[in-house]
Amino acid sequence: MSAAEPKPSLVEWLFAEHRGALQAFFRRRIRAKAEASDLAQEVYLRMLRVSDNEAIRNPVAYLYTVASNLAKEHAVLERRQARGVDVDELPAHEQLETLPAFDGELDAERRAERLRAVLQQLRPKCRAAVALRFDEGLGYREVAMRLGVSPQMAKKYVAQALAHCRRRMARLG
Repeated sequence: MSAAEPKPSLVEWLFAEHRGALQAFFRRRIRAKAEASDLAQEVYLRMLRVSDNEAIRNPVAYLYTVASNLAKEHAVLERRQARGVDVDELPAHEQLETLPAFDGELDAERRAERLRAVLQQLRPKCRAAVALRFDEGLGYREVAMRLGVSPQMAKKYVAQALAHCRRRMARLG
């Protein structure tokens, strides 16, 4: 490096020295290994937001503290996404209410029989919510009142039930 070239910043130096180790850190802690490089990049973006780099006594320890916090945030986000469909998103909810097309050699009677069997696998409140919503044509408020839950919970029961039915019916063919 010549005297005219600027000295790399603390964050640039940390990135150059610890990028591989930081990506390995994330690969050990997250399920989706492909996201490790994105999370490492996010650590550096957060480090760039620090207004006073001189106040950081141990930059490497600080780097891994930020990474650890980000890994925890990522885990919380994954758990939320794993819980199911966000029923507040109208397009996703509308999509769940649309039954899949079952083209093929199975006739309507056989499909209905399979669907009844799949519905029996549901938890009682989910099954009841689906029956009230689709058999009786009730809105979510009415379903909620009948089940003694909030309208949001009624939506969640229906969304979980429909997602389960879609998965099981797809597996059954």
